[in-house]
Amino acid sequence: MNIFFEIHQDLPREAPGDNRQTRKALSMLRDLPARPRILDIGCGTGMQTIELAKQTQGMITAIDNHKPFLEELKQQAAKGGVSNRITTLQVSMFDLEFEKESIDLIWSEGAIYIIGFEKGIRGWKPFLKRGGYIAVTELSWIKADPPEEVRSFWETEYPGMKKMEDNRSIIREAGYEQVGDFLLPESCWWEPYYHPMESRLEMLRRKYGEDESVKKPIADTQQEIEMYRQYSAWYGYVFYLMQAR
Repeated sequence: MNIFFEIHQDLPREAPGDNRQTRKALSMLRDLPARPRILDIGCGTGMQTIELAKQTQGMITAIDNHKPFLEELKQQAAKGGVSNRITTLQVSMFDLEFEKESIDLIWSEGAIYIIGFEKGIRGWKPFLKRGGYIAVTELSWIKADPPEEVRSFWETEYPGMKKMEDNRSIIREAGYEQVGDFLLPESCWWEPYYHPMESRLEMLRRKYGEDESVKKPIADTQQEIEMYRQYSAWYGYVFYLMQAR
């Protein structure tokens, strides 16, 4: 198995977040149709997908390029009693083929970084109906002039990471009305994500020992956790909500 997926396998989430933040973001979208058509891009194992199904009467298409994530989503959707309104599709977010102006709401928690924030919101816009929404979480600088250690780390790991005000400008320039944004609390990083991930890393160290092919990915992931442990005041995940004009 690819070591990235082995690190992430069976975690509660594939990125920081929780159902409370999903509900908060959804509550900010005031005029969704009674039965919206929703596209969840980069859904992972789909905690947020299932919450969207529970909080709306929408029909949801959940896409991811990793089949085991989709299989887990289908199992959890069945347990949650919402499988009749969730369709999974194994496809890359780079190769979307949906009818133009057919989606009421595009959702993406912790995944738009794969394609890039600006490229994502511009490229997905044609799928939205007039007045349709995009809701995404994006890793963002929340304070200016971060310490060199964390600045250098994220310049290497995610050079597209921007300040919140820069992302707001991108939203406006891409032809959206900004509905709002909010920072995810630190608990969204630790409880559903980094704490279980640290346990997984310890298990993988025991499993693989001195295997050089996996030592670096494990160490890099641990370093990411330590960056947040030391420098969480400087950056975080931000929920951005926007409406197509």
